[in-house]
Amino acid sequence: MPSKPVRLIMIGDVVGRQGRRFVQALLPLIKVRFQPDVVVANGENSAGGLGVIRRTADELFDAGINVLTGGNHTWDKKEALELLQTERRVLKPLNFPSATPGNGSMVYRTASGCAVLVVSLQGRVFMEPVVDNPFTAIDGLLAGNAHPVVLVDFHAEATAEKQAMGFFLDGRVSAVLGTHTHVPTSDGRVLEKGTAYQTDVGMTGALDSIIGMKREPIIRKFCSGMHQKFEVAGGAQVLDMTVVDVDPGSGRAVRIEAHRYFEETFTQQLNETNLGDK
Repeated sequence: MPSKPVRLIMIGDVVGRQGRRFVQALLPLIKVRFQPDVVVANGENSAGGLGVIRRTADELFDAGINVLTGGNHTWDKKEALELLQTERRVLKPLNFPSATPGNGSMVYRTASGCAVLVVSLQGRVFMEPVVDNPFTAIDGLLAGNAHPVVLVDFHAEATAEKQAMGFFLDGRVSAVLGTHTHVPTSDGRVLEKGTAYQTDVGMTGALDSIIGMKREPIIRKFCSGMHQKFEVAGGAQVLDMTVVDVDPGSGRAVRIEAHRYFEETFTQQLNETNLGDK
């Protein structure tokens, strides 16, 4: 008999308090509907829109998140230093300088005993130039990896860099799922050698916003060129996530499907979703 697929869920960047609250409200229903084996979310915007701290991480873990990945805002709050040193479920990008505390990957064991290697990775194009080469960093990690099921969160700005990473890792990891732009893309597919790929999963945050932030200051900055203070937007929330089914023996993805849930209609949307049961 073929092995039952391992189901992975990746939730887009969780923005601020209201984003966390929407995860708390929606994730229990998502788990009932999809029965995931592991749920990963990008948490670098979870504390006030910029950064991650112990309290925001614990709220997301209590809501049902298993692993939090990072990005360029991981260190925006000083509390992150202690958090990354003591909480293995919160990841920094793997290619951050080795002097920074924390881990860029972890092995999460599902209830059925399957080992899932979760990797946080950051791009360099149009990003801060402090990180090491993400291609050589993930190459080095995979050289010593013995786990077939591997999920990579590639936190990057440039679509070309993300696509290059997808093809670079095709057949070597189970999924390369992009984060950072907060705008979901419709290009999710399983690549030729069995890696599920999507340029960007999206975000969990305010729908009527600019990448989760209040619109007016950002528009003023574009108009004037002057620095503005960005604040997390309120109002109706949206949750973007991607589901990937993986053969546990080979590590190859067998299906990928993206979903967007709106706060006002998420219960109806969950009832109508068409992704098959495990």
